[in-house]
Amino acid sequence: MKYTFLFLALSFGLSIQCHSQNVMDDREPSEYFDFWVGKWKVSWEEGNGMGKGTNHIERILDGTVIRENFRILEGQNTGFQGTSISVYQPRLNLWKQVWADNQGGYFDFTGKVDGEKRIFQTEISEREDGSRITQRMVFYDITNGSLTWDWESSTDGGETWTLNWRIFYERMDE
Repeated sequence: MKYTFLFLALSFGLSIQCHSQNVMDDREPSEYFDFWVGKWKVSWEEGNGMGKGTNHIERILDGTVIRENFRILEGQNTGFQGTSISVYQPRLNLWKQVWADNQGGYFDFTGKVDGEKRIFQTEISEREDGSRITQRMVFYDITNGSLTWDWESSTDGGETWTLNWRIFYERMDE
């Protein structure tokens, strides 16, 4: 179960619906994730210490695709790595992203811009016990040098959310 949350938490397999006005900036929908591009140190609290890693996000394929490379370097899940690709589809006015990792995880999400937050949410899915769960990632407190990312879950269709994992991003010097 611990790895399930880790895989899902890291699975930036997202789609973002770009129909709402972005308060964070006046960018075009195709630029909504430019804040994320760069080299990041990431950290989070776990057990008796801190987990640490890196996340390198870059634009590729003539700048139309954002590629992510996530690595856990210290902590309970040292050695975990994953990658995602994201692309804006102007015809559909959507961001799409898929995630795969070295534990066999593969995920995709849908999402939205909510003011200054970026929220990426799974479709409601069946768990092994037959119950349904909604999971989401929320990027917030976004600045040029840092941001916070939360992984949350809900068993009531999104009425209430439980925090499962919080990652702090700090931009690395290029």
